[in-house]
Amino acid sequence: MTEFIPPNTRFFNLPSPFAMKRGGELHNARVAYETWGALNAARDNALLILTGLSPDAHAAAHDTNPEAGWWEAMLGPGKPIDSNRWFVICVNSLGSCKGSTGPASIDPQTGELYRLDFPELSVEDGADAALHVVRGLGVERLACVIGNSMGGMTALAFLLRHPGAARTHINISGAARALPFSIAIRSLQREAIRLDPAWNNGHYDDTRYPESGMRMARKLGVITYRSALEWDGRFGRVRLESDRRGDEDPFGLEFEVESYLEGHARRFVRRFDPNCYLYLSRSMDWFDLGETVGGDVMDGLAQIRLDKALAIGVQTDILFPLQQQQQIAEGLRVGGTDTSFVPLESPQGHDAFLVDIERFGPAVGRFLGSL
Repeated sequence: MTEFIPPNTRFFNLPSPFAMKRGGELHNARVAYETWGALNAARDNALLILTGLSPDAHAAAHDTNPEAGWWEAMLGPGKPIDSNRWFVICVNSLGSCKGSTGPASIDPQTGELYRLDFPELSVEDGADAALHVVRGLGVERLACVIGNSMGGMTALAFLLRHPGAARTHINISGAARALPFSIAIRSLQREAIRLDPAWNNGHYDDTRYPESGMRMARKLGVITYRSALEWDGRFGRVRLESDRRGDEDPFGLEFEVESYLEGHARRFVRRFDPNCYLYLSRSMDWFDLGETVGGDVMDGLAQIRLDKALAIGVQTDILFPLQQQQQIAEGLRVGGTDTSFVPLESPQGHDAFLVDIERFGPAVGRFLGSL
């Protein structure tokens, strides 16, 4: 399989060997990253962005890659994350197929793809890898760590495992542990991939590829990324025109919402490696901040030391529900962090932070402007 790396992405070589939380180690591993803005003389204006499961490190356009990034409206000169003021670092998650070492990478010890020989991956491994990138760029203490979705989990692991590595934190639609509903959905996604005969216990290639399994997995994900309110308002019960229906299939596409899901899934399946999807998905299910401290989630949150934090969530989010961001805010306050909790009324569910910049932008901008 091919890795999917944006043009002019940069790479940081991790220490070799790089020890993994659940055992095993990586040799000659790397993390893909991109930067915006400039590090000041005091080296105290750096921000770190930690992403969800599927994004690459190209969060926004910059001089060496003018193509719009996945958070284009949020990051750049004069935007809520203002690259005129901040030196912004975005890393691609360890275990991904967007430039960082993962199951789709070559194992230097065998010369073959890792596939399922990749060590068991934890959110904490991504946090440790991100710290190496930050240190390698000459930053001892970040001004802020910003984490979205899975990146919100990674950010909490980063802050707990590396005290003093950041002054402040913005947690966006994140969580301190996986909840049963989210685990159930991700379990079904992984099952859809693994039950596709072409998955072949991880030994697929471009000619024999688990297309159906990845399509089903992506459709399940997209359904949970948005809200029932948005699905209704956006598509209603509008049916496809007769020339767009699969009339040869008595159970083929009939409604606009079905066509949207199908198109979205087909655009995704060949742009993300199935084994990487399995590993990253499972890492979220395993994540529980309380395990690190031998207690519960609130114990873990209370041990994080920050000057200031912001937790933002969306009332229509069913995948990382609002009570999880409220829990983050309450737990950080117990530890003495000056923490704000901002519940937003966006109808767009979990993906709102990617598309509803009118609501998220001011909240993020105000917080960063206060630093």
